[in-house]
Amino acid sequence: MHPGVDLSNFSDRLLAAGRPSDVAVIDGQHRHDHAELASAAARVAGGLLAAGVRPGASIAVVGSNSFFLIAAYLAAMKLGVAVPLSERTPVPELGLQVSWAGCAAVLMDRRAQRRLGRAFGDLPVITDAVLSESAQHWPVVPTGPEADAALMFTSGTTSRPKAVRITHANLHANTEAIVEYLGLRSADRMLVILPLHYCFGASLLHTHLAVGGSVVLCNTLTFPETVVEQIEAHGCTGLAGVPSSFQLLLRASSYPTRQLKTLRTVQQAGGRLAPDLIRQVAEAQPQSRLFVMYGQTEATARLSYLPPERLVDKLGSIGRGIPGVDLRVVDADGVSVEPGQQGEIVARGPSISPGYLGDPEATAEKFPGGALRTGDLATVDDEGFIYIVGRSGEFIKSWGYRVSPQQVEEAALMHSSVADAAVVGLPDAEAGEAITMAVVPVDGAQLDPAQLVRFLSDRLPKHMLPQSVHVLDSLPVNASGKVALAQLRSLLAAE
Repeated sequence: MHPGVDLSNFSDRLLAAGRPSDVAVIDGQHRHDHAELASAAARVAGGLLAAGVRPGASIAVVGSNSFFLIAAYLAAMKLGVAVPLSERTPVPELGLQVSWAGCAAVLMDRRAQRRLGRAFGDLPVITDAVLSESAQHWPVVPTGPEADAALMFTSGTTSRPKAVRITHANLHANTEAIVEYLGLRSADRMLVILPLHYCFGASLLHTHLAVGGSVVLCNTLTFPETVVEQIEAHGCTGLAGVPSSFQLLLRASSYPTRQLKTLRTVQQAGGRLAPDLIRQVAEAQPQSRLFVMYGQTEATARLSYLPPERLVDKLGSIGRGIPGVDLRVVDADGVSVEPGQQGEIVARGPSISPGYLGDPEATAEKFPGGALRTGDLATVDDEGFIYIVGRSGEFIKSWGYRVSPQQVEEAALMHSSVADAAVVGLPDAEAGEAITMAVVPVDGAQLDPAQLVRFLSDRLPKHMLPQSVHVLDSLPVNASGKVALAQLRSLLAAE
């Protein structure tokens, strides 16, 4: 083993797991083996040290998914704390995030540097040009398992940045749990359509490198058929996506009709997918196993999963806690609720973050006694399977009722002409908040808002019916592929 390897450092664990000559990353037309990945990471680390970056420093990693970005992420985690950032973030906000994290340097490709370089002031920038420089030795940097490995920015309720601290121990624990319940092995190859700055996307890299497997990078869903073609061309065994990913694949690609023989596991997380759509995803590729999962950035990635064999009798559930995680639904006093009662999901386990960077008040509120208050309201059945009913801050208060947007959205998605739906509350002098719906029609379909409301009236009580329905070409989404609710509210308010 190389003298610089320290397996308590999560980066070292990932780089040591694969056989040197096996493929690790497929990026476009280029296939890179595990030895090349380790060499590239060493070159990036050497560039950082040459720029005066000291071990333990926070290091920004910016850009779209690429072989260089993966090498940069691993090098940053080896030397100090990796800070993955979205290249879609506006320049002022990007500069604020880098400042908040106290970054000592920035890793980004030359294309991203041309667009975003001004966000980083005088910080040293190491680009993909470093990959063509002479080979470097992997540095010797002792790491404690409780040391921070990454800072993952997550959206907060204020303009103040919110960076979740993820330790090496968190990453080890969450990765081991996911590998265990998915049954991953070195032959597995994941098609990555999610950005690596998003905890779900990062977990796909972590789990597949940890077993000596490989990832295929696909950076656009503009043409959803590309996903199907990539799976087939590269023999991918895994696919993972958020609800919008699968909605696109179901309505605008051959995914439901073209059998992808190598596809073994499908992962859905990052938000609730309507039960009818879950059924369609499972039926689209019957030779694969669909894992419906739930997680939060504050939990490193995953918190629960629903075993594929329980999809039929537990449809709509997020399952139970992953190995090592105690997941409960509790009342206001912290006591586990009885089956059918509603409470908040609270988690404990080794993958729970120690808190937010530089924000002790938010940390104390979110992580009381080392537990994680998720903010998600749910019920539990007599077997311990959990069903989310909504997020505590997203219920709409209309005419004295508390309305769950997801229940209204799921009813709308039962309409044959609705491809996507989102519901928000807008200020209303009489109702308090007006239930306002945005829908995207299936390609080629015409949607009549009045007819849709009549359709919903057969499925929802009167107080849950939307007061207005807006037909859009698409819903605004953030860099992780989730619906951007604040942007949607502004758009609907303007209309």
